[in-house]
Order: sequence, then C-alpha cells, then structure tokens
Amino acid sequence: MATTDPSLSAGRRTAEIKRHGPEAFAAMRKAGRLVAEGLDMILPHVLPGVTTARLDRLMFDFAMDHGAYPATLNYRGYRHSICTSINHVVCHGQPDDKPMREGDIINIDYTVIVDGWHGDSSRMYAVGQLNRKADRLCAITHECLMRGIAAVRPGGTMGDIGHAIQSYAESERCSVVRDFCGHGLGQLFHDAPNILHYGARGEGPRIEPGMLFTIEPMINLGKPQVKVLADGWTAVTRDRSLSAQFEHTVGVTDTGVEIFTLSPAGLDYPIGKP
Repeated sequence: MATTDPSLSAGRRTAEIKRHGPEAFAAMRKAGRLVAEGLDMILPHVLPGVTTARLDRLMFDFAMDHGAYPATLNYRGYRHSICTSINHVVCHGQPDDKPMREGDIINIDYTVIVDGWHGDSSRMYAVGQLNRKADRLCAITHECLMRGIAAVRPGGTMGDIGHAIQSYAESERCSVVRDFCGHGLGQLFHDAPNILHYGARGEGPRIEPGMLFTIEPMINLGKPQVKVLADGWTAVTRDRSLSAQFEHTVGVTDTGVEIFTLSPAGLDYPIGKP
C-alpha cells in the first residue's frame, strides 16, 4: 500500500530511517515469500466475471491458512484484505461485487503480517486478453520497478531510485504519479523513508545497509494528476487514462539490494501467464 503522509502509521513513525540486522532480514524473507505466494495463488482466479470481492475473500483465507494476517484489514478504517485497482484506478481501489470484464487490467496490492513483520507487494494482472496499449503500459511499469530496484546500492541516494524510474517512464511517453510513494516498513506498515518515484541523481537521503523499504511506481498512460474519490481511499487518474503499478519490498545489503517479495513460481510479471 502506497503512502502520502508521514503520519500514516499512527503514533509510532518517526523521521529516523531504521537500520536492521540479520534477524530482521530473515523475518522479512519469511513475510515477503508468503505475500509473493499469495499473489501467485490468486492468478488463476483473475478472470472475466469474477468479482474483486471474491479475490479479497480468497486472499483473506490464504493469510489465515498460513498463520498470517492481512495488514490492510481494519487499517485506519480500511475494510478489506487487499486493494484492487482496475484500469484508471491508480491505487487503493476497494474490492466490491462488480464483475471484472474482458480486457481489464488490475493491480492487486497485498500485505501480510508474519510474526510481527510486514511483507508488501503488488502486481498487475490481465483479465482475459489485453489490448496493445494496456499490455504496453504494464510492461513499462514493471521495467520502471526493476530499474528503480537496480539503482539501490549503499552510498547511493533515494533520488537515484526516482531518477531511474522517471527517466525511463518519460522516455516511453508515460508519466509518473507524484501523489503517492513507497515507504519504509518492517514491524511498522508505513515507516521512514518515503521513496519517491521521480527525482534527480544524488539527491535525497543516503542509502545505507540495513534499510528496508518498498518501491512501487504508479505509471499513467496520460497525465500524472490524480484525485481521491469520496470514499477517501480510491485514487484515479484525473484524465481517466490507464494506470499501472508494480511493487516489491527490498532490503539494502552491504553490496546491493535483496528483493524479499520475488515470486517462487516466477510470476512477478504475470501478464499473459495461464
């Protein structure tokens, strides 16, 4: 789940960027693997005619069956186990009883708490056959995520991550959403630092070993502006252009970066998979 506000994790978030040791990394591997397995599990259910409420129930059951808990459920009043953002919904779309339609694209954002630690990831899924522009947007967005992750290295800066994402997205004539960002996490759902998906090389906080955070670019086919609907959660593109998002949780190592939420089944980019 993306963040906009440093106070989002009520009461306990501080401006300090935490550094974590080997025990925390082991815990994050466990949480990250489970959330990735959940996102693998849901793939065969993403079909025309299926409701996002059905997907939500399946993901809730998956967490319960594995001794975990969905972090979004009852979080600041949110009533669901996942976020389901379809087509022009940028993020935080709420599951409902409306059936998905052939050609939709949907982001499923899933966070589970395992032994007190948060694993957070999201992927784009195709509902049936996609048209060319939707397929292209998903591919560009996944590439933005992987270029952002590749920019994570000790001694670099957070601006390096944003620059890698923004420069690629804009070279492909897409735009980067500014209103939401990645975030630190661990035993808190949303913690410092904020990870912007745009910026300049060499700017922002220094990247250091032991940091844990998400990278989760939201990329639009049209303009970057968004608005939040009256429900207080659902963010949509103002021009109703398509939007896509991919997300991984990562940790900074002494030599580079570890991705905690990689799919065990190789389904990190599930578009076109059976």
